[in-house]
Amino acid sequence: MQFHLDDIALFTRIAQLGTLSAAARERNVPVSQITRALTRLEAACGVRLVHRSTHGLSLTDEGDTLLAYAQRLLDTTAELDSELSGKLSGPSGWVRISVSPLLAECVIAPGLTGLYARHPGLHLDISADDRMADMARDGIDIAVRTGTPHSDTLVAVKLGEHSRTLYAAPAYLARCGTPQHPDALAGHHLIANSASPVLNRWPRAPASGHDALTVPGHTRTDNTAILMNLVLHGVGIARLNDLMVAPLVRTGQLVPLLQEHFDRSRTPIYAVMLQERHRLPKIRACTDYWREWIATMAEGHVPPAAPPASAAVE
Repeated sequence: MQFHLDDIALFTRIAQLGTLSAAARERNVPVSQITRALTRLEAACGVRLVHRSTHGLSLTDEGDTLLAYAQRLLDTTAELDSELSGKLSGPSGWVRISVSPLLAECVIAPGLTGLYARHPGLHLDISADDRMADMARDGIDIAVRTGTPHSDTLVAVKLGEHSRTLYAAPAYLARCGTPQHPDALAGHHLIANSASPVLNRWPRAPASGHDALTVPGHTRTDNTAILMNLVLHGVGIARLNDLMVAPLVRTGQLVPLLQEHFDRSRTPIYAVMLQERHRLPKIRACTDYWREWIATMAEGHVPPAAPPASAAVE
């Protein structure tokens, strides 16, 4: 069988996206060109690879078999290309990452010039979204997330840790007063996360003997960056990531609250990757750098920075 590597790559994307039209849009070519490539591949294999219908397509048994081998072939090719080019000029190429908006603004963006200085051949395509991406379908190389990932098909590399604390802006505290006990929070404006309800359970300190405080929220948002924005603008009190808020605390823009009353256990930050991609030099270059960068942030050695432009307060 004589295959064109590009036809193999296209077949895997058709399988992942589920329709020929989606593959055509991704490549910005007519659907007829995708159809011809699929027909060419089926002719080379001598079997039908997909069932096509008005509802989309599904792989035949032979298509499933080819897909398994095709993914290994493409991953091996990419790894070989990266290894050879890396030995000549260092890690290079595009790395597509999925990261929450807040992590993107407060961790990835501030450290990006340092990553490029160390590895000038790298290019990042940043998808900032609080929802966990489908890494295969969306073509994600690295998903940077907090908490422990649960999947046998993924590799997770720990980049660092963070904890959470209640915060408010000085303007809010001047207007509404500073709570001295968790019971006083009932009279305050609390900001909740509508995308991750688990984050609205604010665990009390283990020694307190109290259950977690469940926060319905006076204001809710599905975006972590907007949540921090709301706190900065004096809308209310929220439980935020200490690592990312530290520069704003050092410059007096946010004030920690009730630290002795709420649990501040540390939560890991992971780089999550598909098993077949985590060894690529360009992927390792990013994860190694971010591990160092987050350690530097945690030690307070990163100079205080202004909040993101979208979060600037008059």
